[in-house]
Amino acid sequence: MRAISVIGPSQSGKTALVAALAGLEGPASQPKILTCGTALTTFEFMGDKWSALDIPGGQDNLAQVGPALASSDAAVLCVPADSNDAVLSSPYLRVLEESGIPTFVFINKIDAAQDRVAGIVAAIQPYCRHAIVLRQVPIRKDGNVVGAVDLISERAWEFHEGARSSLVELPASMQDREHKARAVLLESLADFDDGLLEQIIEDQTLLTDEVYGAATRALQHHDLVPALLGSASHGNGILRLMKSLRHEVPSVEALRERLALGDNVVAISCLADQVKHVGKTVLIRALRDGVSAGGQLGGAAVSSLNGTDMKKSVRSVNPGEFAFTIRSDGISPAQLLTADSARELPDWAGSHTPLFHRLIHPVRDQDDTKLSAAMSRLSEIDPGLVVSQDESTGALDVGVQGQRHLQRAMDTLSVILGIEVECSEVPSVLRETIRSKVEKRHRHRKQSGGAGQFADVLVDVFPRESGAGFDFTETVKGGAVPRNYFPSVEAGARDALDAGPAGHPVVDVGVTLRDGKTHSVDSSDFAFRMASQYAVKEALAEAGTIVLQPIMTIDIHVPSVFSGSLVQLVSSLKGKILGFDTHPTANGWDVFRAQLPMDSQEDLARQLGGTTRGTAWFASELDHYEELRTINTKS
Repeated sequence: MRAISVIGPSQSGKTALVAALAGLEGPASQPKILTCGTALTTFEFMGDKWSALDIPGGQDNLAQVGPALASSDAAVLCVPADSNDAVLSSPYLRVLEESGIPTFVFINKIDAAQDRVAGIVAAIQPYCRHAIVLRQVPIRKDGNVVGAVDLISERAWEFHEGARSSLVELPASMQDREHKARAVLLESLADFDDGLLEQIIEDQTLLTDEVYGAATRALQHHDLVPALLGSASHGNGILRLMKSLRHEVPSVEALRERLALGDNVVAISCLADQVKHVGKTVLIRALRDGVSAGGQLGGAAVSSLNGTDMKKSVRSVNPGEFAFTIRSDGISPAQLLTADSARELPDWAGSHTPLFHRLIHPVRDQDDTKLSAAMSRLSEIDPGLVVSQDESTGALDVGVQGQRHLQRAMDTLSVILGIEVECSEVPSVLRETIRSKVEKRHRHRKQSGGAGQFADVLVDVFPRESGAGFDFTETVKGGAVPRNYFPSVEAGARDALDAGPAGHPVVDVGVTLRDGKTHSVDSSDFAFRMASQYAVKEALAEAGTIVLQPIMTIDIHVPSVFSGSLVQLVSSLKGKILGFDTHPTANGWDVFRAQLPMDSQEDLARQLGGTTRGTAWFASELDHYEELRTINTKS
């Protein structure tokens, strides 16, 4: 069995393309649609078995592309027949180039094309290191595409609605254009085939089979990216694409070489699903013999295996075939699996940093204890979902790739796991500090019968450099405060810094214990901790605190055509532009650097989608805190 991933922008016709490919020799099996939206379709063509992974388009679903490509033998990038939409394919071309997977471009909806096909290819070429070469050119009549010419065989085909194309004579008006396009294709192939180059130089007659052989080698070595055309919804160009896949897509052994896998890797875990009444299931692809129910995989026992239709169990999985693990919680998606261990897929197969964060709360109080476990299970099957705990509220913080991704996660919680949740925004992460030194004495005394509490401390509370954090020292002389109480004084000072006068954690402050008094009976660790806490709190109130906001350094990965638009966007969000550079490895991309208040990150994510047509994303990290406003708490 060979496997392909069909990827591309939203509304490019991927699902229609997979259905058309699978239906060439009669009705295909019903696609298995995972919770994440990816559909797995299995079918046969001319006696060969195939699997197709159809990944939904859009930024919300990019996290699924890497694991799918890692477990596939080739990819089909489905692009719309409109040069103005070429940039929508840039995120997919980027990961395709990083993966090194053999790739076909299929220009879909060619019946509605207003642009020249060469112009469409030229528009997407800037995002691809490898040359994208046309393998077909369209036949037009009265401005409409009515067929295509295969540039290798030089045969012309006329399209028919919902039926296979018929062989026709090459129109005389097209011969010159066809010869020029064929020459470009042959020159491109000859760059990677010395035998073909020699024949072209010597002006020999080229045999069609030899040219097809050169095209196959160029695809399998990922030297070139061939482009074909058609209309999936009308059944046009589908047979030519499927025949190219059949003759040129390598077997599963080539996948092992592409990923540089050792002999002990027996399977790839691709994506996962959460099935009601069943639990977590992981889609795996066997790479060697030895994957079987009851055996070991990834260091865990395989409880049972189901076929791709999830209707019947299977004893073992042949190399190249897919199956679902059932009740095998030790197996996770997006991993390379040996019998005894598992390791992560290459970095290019990973997901982007979440762009949106929300706090989630159960609608029903009785679900509170179940929610944490449910989110842990959900994050195991969703490569783009990141779950953490918000420090200030203790609620679960859910990081997602976009609003639709968030809605999908909430739907899974409700429908599959039976937990209704509500969302709220993550609160601001503000801090406080001081700008002046304050000396403060506090005496903690309590007497309520029996042993009392007594501690007296004199402390200096002073500002430190930005980012220096907290520091505690002591300069006590003459044993006024015994050394065994110093840790309690430090702990009390830290307690006081948990919330300053404005209610935010206090940072970049130093505390020095200078003096104090003790009582032979009533002094204790607790008493000194309380005395220190109150002394520092009073000092902060007297000094007056400065409220700080976190400033993030943002690296925006953006197609170069949109870099200029980000200047105004970042400026409107009170950000500071640091500049941008050409991406070192991704053709047609820039890395735009800026500094931005943390509170503006979500606005950036939301507006970035509109400014860049959903193609850009960013990663951020805390750079520093800067003053937001001053609160003077002196009476």
